[in-house]
Amino acid sequence: MFEWITDPNIWIAFVTLSALEIVLGIDNIIFISILANRLPVEQRAKARNLGLGLALLSRLALLFSIVWIMGLTKPIFTVLGNEISGRDIILIVGGLFLIGKAVFELHHKLEGHEATTGPKKAVATMGGVLVQILLIDIVFSLDSVITAVGMVDVIGVMVAAMILAVSVMLFSAGPLSRFIERHPTITVLALSFLIVIGVNLVAEGLGQHIPKGYTYFAMAFAVIVEMLNLKVRGKAVPVHLHGPADGEQATS
Repeated sequence: MFEWITDPNIWIAFVTLSALEIVLGIDNIIFISILANRLPVEQRAKARNLGLGLALLSRLALLFSIVWIMGLTKPIFTVLGNEISGRDIILIVGGLFLIGKAVFELHHKLEGHEATTGPKKAVATMGGVLVQILLIDIVFSLDSVITAVGMVDVIGVMVAAMILAVSVMLFSAGPLSRFIERHPTITVLALSFLIVIGVNLVAEGLGQHIPKGYTYFAMAFAVIVEMLNLKVRGKAVPVHLHGPADGEQATS
């Protein structure tokens, strides 16, 4: 019954799948963090936790509906020579939703429109945020489950890997959310990532596969450059605190 404990192949599959699930969950964390930051401060942690809980539930629900999931890969109709399946439709709709939402959030951030606060608005906003998180969770979960099924044939390993991945996401969501909130340029960068991910989902739905490695490399490179920018700006700020530079006259 417990032969799997001593089977190195099972452990290798578990570690590999867990790492992939965590990587695939990065975009989900970014999306949830940005949406949660639109809420009042006291509601943000709750929204993040509920959002990640919904992510885990949607992954497990899709995993245990594996027959239905596999059925989604069967072509339904053809458009311009491309066979479109149920999975493709979900990816296209989810990608367009992600692009639209990211553009809306960018507009909100750059234009500086503040959301109206108040008890009634906060309750409505919490519900709206959770609905949006659930919708995009389903899209990300579909990709996650199909990846898991393609790698491992033991459902217990899949479940354990997903639980571990969401646990890591839950642990890192708070610090990531606070970091994004403190640095507006990171928010813009994260929203730009979501647009790229949305484009990837639409392309995938239309049968144009874009290796995720390219996307994640671009994201990692952009983050490294921004981290260097933040470090340089952080060092530059104290210079102005010591008075005027050499050769400058102090003004009263």
